[in-house]
Amino acid sequence: MPPRGDEAAIVEVRELSRHGRLSGTIAEHTGAQRRRLIGAVYTIAMPVVFTRVTRRMELRRGHHACATSVRHLTDDCMDRFEDDMEAVVLDVERRATLPIRDLEAWIASRVGQATVDGYRRRRGAVGALQRPRLPRWLGEELAGDRWLCELALKILSWAGSPATAGTELWPTEAWRVARAEFRDDRQGAGIRGDIAAVLAAMRTRPDWFAAYVEGPLGYKQTPVAWLLEDDRGHPAEHAAFTFVDRDEQDDAQLRVLAYQAFEAIRLRIGRGEAAHAVVVDVIGTMFGGTAAGPADDRPLAAMRDDPVERNRIVAAVLTLLDEPGAF
Repeated sequence: MPPRGDEAAIVEVRELSRHGRLSGTIAEHTGAQRRRLIGAVYTIAMPVVFTRVTRRMELRRGHHACATSVRHLTDDCMDRFEDDMEAVVLDVERRATLPIRDLEAWIASRVGQATVDGYRRRRGAVGALQRPRLPRWLGEELAGDRWLCELALKILSWAGSPATAGTELWPTEAWRVARAEFRDDRQGAGIRGDIAAVLAAMRTRPDWFAAYVEGPLGYKQTPVAWLLEDDRGHPAEHAAFTFVDRDEQDDAQLRVLAYQAFEAIRLRIGRGEAAHAVVVDVIGTMFGGTAAGPADDRPLAAMRDDPVERNRIVAAVLTLLDEPGAF
């Protein structure tokens, strides 16, 4: 029995790759034939990307259901998977120009670089700097202040990130922790003033500010609104209707806390503190008592009381720090 259409396309893609003609053949075709070949590449690459990238990432995030199969990925996790798949398929399309005996093995050897390149392209697509660097003129506007220059880099990086900060525009809690490494004010009470000062310096070049800060910020997903409170902590307004359930709200807050934790860990390790102690301290401090529902504190208790579990968690966090686009 001859192979079905999709199976025949997979056989053809493997044959083209063995003769070093896969990239060229895809480039030669348009329409249905091109979609057929790209679809076959997608089918071949999918288990490689899920195993080598997605499953590892989901396990590190604690998304054990998402790590079981593509069918179990939640919407946000599926979006990340599709982004990585797009990057890998494009990498095959562009670079499969030499004879490849084992296409899956070749894809696996390049999956890390391909997904990093895809992450940078996505930042570029929204106008964000792919590798934020502090312009000399901005450093001069900030009088060379080490903290304000560091904060400027954080703003440039955040502008191009798809992450959100709850109901706020900026992740002020994470940056307040970072500020304490540069200022005597350990409470970071001046963080909002510092953000305003950096933004004012950036606005001295209006075209640059519009291109690399305002423009990318416009692509961020609208954050999930949390319950509004007044200065005394009492409800200030009750929504008559909510578009998401409490679990989604909890997940949104936990994502913000995760971003803030990773920012604090990166900064403190960069300042020379011992990585193991930093991870234990930050995770215990930031997740020891969250407002996101009835938190299960068993993992935190295990991290505190069980050296083996503590080492496992620390190793997972440090590995995740090296992943492109992680929080």
